[in-house]
Amino acid sequence: MPSQTLSLSQSQRLQMVLAPQLRQSLEMLQLPIMELRTMIQQEIEQNPTIEEEPTANESIEIEPGTGEAETSEEMDFDKEFEALANLDEEWREYFFQNQESQPYSSEAEERHQFLLDSLPQQQSLQEHLLEQLQMTELDEEDGRLGEMIIGSIDDDGYLTTDIEEMATASTADLHRLEGILALIQDFHPTGVGARNLRECLLLQMERMDKVDSLPWRLVDKHLEQLGARRLTEVAKALHITSTELQEATAFIASLDPKPGRIYSDEVATYVIAEIVVKKVEGEYLVIMDDDQLPHIKISRHYRQLIKGAATSAEVKTYVRDRIRAGAFLIKSIHQRQKTIFRIATEIVSRQVDFLDHGISNLRPLTMAEIAEAVGVHETTVSRAVNGKYMRTPRGIFEMKYFFTPGIKTAGGEQISNKTVKDMIATLVADEDPTHPLSDQDLLKLLDEQGVAIARRTIAKYRLVLRIPPSHMRKHY
Repeated sequence: MPSQTLSLSQSQRLQMVLAPQLRQSLEMLQLPIMELRTMIQQEIEQNPTIEEEPTANESIEIEPGTGEAETSEEMDFDKEFEALANLDEEWREYFFQNQESQPYSSEAEERHQFLLDSLPQQQSLQEHLLEQLQMTELDEEDGRLGEMIIGSIDDDGYLTTDIEEMATASTADLHRLEGILALIQDFHPTGVGARNLRECLLLQMERMDKVDSLPWRLVDKHLEQLGARRLTEVAKALHITSTELQEATAFIASLDPKPGRIYSDEVATYVIAEIVVKKVEGEYLVIMDDDQLPHIKISRHYRQLIKGAATSAEVKTYVRDRIRAGAFLIKSIHQRQKTIFRIATEIVSRQVDFLDHGISNLRPLTMAEIAEAVGVHETTVSRAVNGKYMRTPRGIFEMKYFFTPGIKTAGGEQISNKTVKDMIATLVADEDPTHPLSDQDLLKLLDEQGVAIARRTIAKYRLVLRIPPSHMRKHY
């Protein structure tokens, strides 16, 4: 067996490494506007040489040689320094006076904690159910089993663990667990603790005194047939008319299939359009909304500080590095805005028909085409349009929306796949509900309009549009 030894060796190789500044610039290009705004605010807090413009109409200020210790700029800042010194003394006096008049006390700390505790928080479904469980008269062991059951209820309000498995795992009696589950199913919101959709809907109708009603019987015995839209079979089995069936299904549709969602902590997503497109005198004008970002500049105070004879070398080195970092941040913001603006302008110039006439005239477009026209790499375009939104006369769209592959028509033209999807949705919306269009019918109708695509492509687009198959769309 050969012996194993440790040794050191040197080797040379070439490796591409992104400089920290370049990495920051690329990250800034990719960030959406709200995240970028947060990043800039953090930089303002961490870098004392950066300050925010008091008004939005003042331009961002960068002079040549900002990062150097020597500069040709000759200004008198004596008055400014005197005003800053006076303001600082006034603030110190005010601060210490208030500190002396309001010393620390346990009561003040309690009031502060009470204020924090009083802030409203979104209550989860599990917390809401546990609150109700504590109000029952269950003994300690049943309460523990109730907590175990509530812990297995998902955010939609459904019990995700089989009750028999829970009985085995907890060595508890199955009938005892079922009794506790029945108690929890009587909690608010109605339908919570159900093991499936059928039980969820039945629990809600039971609370509404609809037991043995027509909707109850439909859910209890014919829920799968309703889901498959086999309405004729259901009507014949229950000996009811189509009108009665429609009224009953309308009532079932009014029930909540996910009762736990009212306690969901999901929040609405808000977007801010960085690009505004307006039509002025027949031409589309692209505007970059720079007011959404803080307007920052390099502080004159620190630029003057590194020129002072009394400033130590260490302080000058630190301030110089901070100024260079701040200047690079400002230049990166300018570069980001310029890149996004150029890309948006090129997109608008190629999608004029869409802006004039709507989605039926959306032109196929790739990021490679825009990259070539703007003179940047395709990955730069990908970063620039990621999470960025454009407000147009047609509505607000993510910039990625305008990049779609093309489908060739019979006339040799290219149309966007989004246009084809819109055509399918329009055909389905206008169909006869008693004779819905099959995928083969859609294929023929699209072919008549000069769009030749495969039937499996139609099925794929239909699924993307969340359009059920023809037999599930049929109304009797």
